[in-house]
Parts: sequence; structure tokens; C-alpha cells
Amino acid sequence: MKERDRTEDALPILAAAASGQKRNQMNRTSEEKFDIREEIKLIPKVAVLVAVLLIVAWEALLFLVLFPHEKHPAPALPIQILVGLLSGSVLAFFILLVVYVNRDAKRRGMNSTLWTVLVLLVPDAIGFIIYFVVRQPVMARCPQCGATVTPSFNYCPKCRSALHPVCPKCHRAIRAGDTFCPYCASELKASA
Repeated sequence: MKERDRTEDALPILAAAASGQKRNQMNRTSEEKFDIREEIKLIPKVAVLVAVLLIVAWEALLFLVLFPHEKHPAPALPIQILVGLLSGSVLAFFILLVVYVNRDAKRRGMNSTLWTVLVLLVPDAIGFIIYFVVRQPVMARCPQCGATVTPSFNYCPKCRSALHPVCPKCHRAIRAGDTFCPYCASELKASA
């Protein structure tokens, strides 16, 4: 009976600790800076060139094969050009997004082949949505040994080097300017 009471008393403490760890990990993930220029750099220039050529080829295909040939297509010509550019641009954007997912998955330490196939085969862009919801944070490098590590790690698994400042008492991640640990309230030494 007493053991059961101890277990029941420990459950809220364990839940709070797990919640704190999850919140800490989520804070680190949300600290990841989003820079659209860096994300666009993941797409190789060859893929962009192929996308532009695809738009031109699609426009040519529409005019030569699908649209009827008329001697005086003055009113319909701008609409045909617009339809060709829009549909070709959507197709090119889809291809560039598939290339981005492939490169981004590699950068994040995920299985790039699996995610590329998934975004291609799952209809209605649901594969892309799933990828952007479940993708891992960008992998980081250990400043000491150069090993690839998950950003949520406090210590490098190869050389035990501290990757983030941590509380000396509870060993949870803290911010550089903190005076007290937000988790155990122990006083932190002022960094010089």
C-alpha cells in the first residue's frame, strides 16, 4: 500500500520532468533560425535550370500540340500564354520542392530516398505536409571533434565536449546569461 502511494506521488514529478525536457527540446528547435536564402541555396542551380527549361518546353507543347492553330488567335493568345506559364510554373515548383525535400532530409540526417519517394507518391501534397511536420532539426557539428550531433544534445557523444551551457547541478541546458538555473534554482557562476 505504501509503495503504491509512493508511486502515485512520483508520477506527477516524473510527468513534470518529462514535460520540462520536452519543452526544453522544443525551445531549442524553435530557436532554429529560418533564412529563406539559406533554404533556397539547398536547391542546386542545375535543378533550377531544368525547371526553367521545363516551363519553356511545357509552353511549347501547349502551343504546338494542345491549343488549336488559328490564323487570327488575337483574343485567346494572352490567355493561352498565361495558362501555359501558370501550369508550367506549378509543375516546375513541384519538381524544385521535391529536390529541396531530398537535400533537406540529407542535411537533417533523415532518410532522403524514403522522403523523396514519399512526397512523390502521396497525393494532394500530403507527403510534403507530413515531411514538414515531422522533420528533424538541422544537424550540428561538435566544435571540439567535428562529429555530427543532434542539436538537442548537451554533450558530444564522441568526445564528451559540452555543446551548450548546462547547469552544474541538474545538467539541464541553460542560457548563457542566466544567474540562476530555471529548473533547480541553483546559483550559476558568472561567466567571465
